[in-house]
Amino acid sequence: MRRWWSVPVAVGVAVVLLSGCGNSAGIDGSLMDDWAPLAEAKPFVPPVGTCHPADPVKVAPLSSYEPVDCTAPHRTETVHVGTFAGVAAGREVPPVEGSPEIRTAFGECDGKAREYVGNEWRAGRLRLEVALPSPVAWTGGARWFRCDMAEVAKVEPTNGVVTSRTASVRGALKTPSPLGLTCYTINRAANRSITGMVAVDCAKAHNSEFVGVWKAPEMNYPTKDLDWVPIFGECQKLMATHIGTPNDVNLAFRAGVVPLPPTRDDWQAGNRGIRCYLDLYGDGTVNRPLRGGGLAALPIPTK
Repeated sequence: MRRWWSVPVAVGVAVVLLSGCGNSAGIDGSLMDDWAPLAEAKPFVPPVGTCHPADPVKVAPLSSYEPVDCTAPHRTETVHVGTFAGVAAGREVPPVEGSPEIRTAFGECDGKAREYVGNEWRAGRLRLEVALPSPVAWTGGARWFRCDMAEVAKVEPTNGVVTSRTASVRGALKTPSPLGLTCYTINRAANRSITGMVAVDCAKAHNSEFVGVWKAPEMNYPTKDLDWVPIFGECQKLMATHIGTPNDVNLAFRAGVVPLPPTRDDWQAGNRGIRCYLDLYGDGTVNRPLRGGGLAALPIPTK
């Protein structure tokens, strides 16, 4: 007998339970419409102020994103993150190297990097690179660009080799810093062409000194003699300001200038900053910084 009445009883209990659920306050018997809607998926955007163990890159896929504390050994620091907009954002693929979009992004990175380090970043042994999301991330909606900075061993004559740091570059050039460009010994070949520039303490004998950065307008990368004429002129202006002398015809007899543009690739990417150095003629040397020394610090050579 138990086998026959136990089934209807169980069914009856289930009916009572279900009917009770349907009549409870706030419950309509439908399970599908009581879930909160899921938040809209958003692409990953890298944060500012993070440091990375790898050298600067032009494409930064999420799979390689491994930030470390900036007090730990690292080789890159993100100083700004911008967003592509307008026509650039509407493209199906990321902007290509040398495109107007990349040059615009570099311009934004340039200004933000100056704010981050506290001075013109090219006045130090620093390199700035624009990194983009991977094509896959771009397809998924990523439209950011990362402004990454790295310390290099030297910037003369090119960007040089990236070195490891254990401190942030934030505010690194607000005050005199080991990163800063100062005095140099220019080495020359027999024909007087420059073969190298070695950084030295300004209290020791040297024949060259960093005087500033000139940002060129939109122009072709300098390759011909005529291309260099305005560059030498602008560097001479910086030298006059640095030393505290008139920028007149006599200045060219007192010292020359050495302009060092960025690499051709960096130029195409939007970097128009040309580092300028004074160059003492002949075998002349000084053992003190020339900044602010005026005419007395830069006499006209007699030989």
